[in-house]
Amino acid sequence: MLINWAVVPTCLPMIRRRCHGCTSQRLRASGKFRVNANHKLIDTWLLALCTECGETAKLTVLERMTVRTIPPEMLDRLHANDPGLAAELLQDPDVQHRNRFTLDWTDAWRLDTAGSDHLDCDVLDVAVRNAARIPVRPTRLIADGCGLSRGEVSRLITEGKVVSAARLSGKLSGDFTFTLKR
Repeated sequence: MLINWAVVPTCLPMIRRRCHGCTSQRLRASGKFRVNANHKLIDTWLLALCTECGETAKLTVLERMTVRTIPPEMLDRLHANDPGLAAELLQDPDVQHRNRFTLDWTDAWRLDTAGSDHLDCDVLDVAVRNAARIPVRPTRLIADGCGLSRGEVSRLITEGKVVSAARLSGKLSGDFTFTLKR
C-alpha cells in the first residue's frame, strides 16, 4: 500500500545574512515589496527585518529592468505584496546568490501524513513530496511520521528494514520514496 506524505511550509523561512545595523546573522522576510520606477526602468526589493535590531534590509529582486520586459501578472503580484511570490523569490537561487543569503527552515515546515491509520501494516511504501525544496533529514521524517525515535530509524536502516533509492543520511530537498518493513 502506497502512502503519501508531504513536507509543507508553515511560514516564510528565516534569512541567514549579516545585518548592516548590528551583529545578527538572521533576518525575517516581511513579505512586502518595494517597487521604484524611474521613467521606463524599474527596481524591486523584497524587504526583510533584522530579528535583533529591527533594521530593514532590501533584497534585490529586479534591478534596472524596463517595465515592458516584466510580465504584467508579476507586476500585479509585486504591487499586491503577494506572500506566494515572496516565498518563490526567497527560494530562487539567482536571488539568493545576488543578495548573498541562505535560508534557515528551522520551525518553518511540518510533515503532513494524512493520518496514521496505516502504521500497523507490516510493509509501508511511502512517497514523500517536498512542496518547497525544504532541506530535511529523511531519518527525522521517518521518525516523526511513524512515531519512532531517530535512533530506532537509524537501526532499521542499518538492518535493511528501511530501504530507499535516495540516500537517507544527510539532508534531502526533493521528493523521495522509502519502504519500511517491520
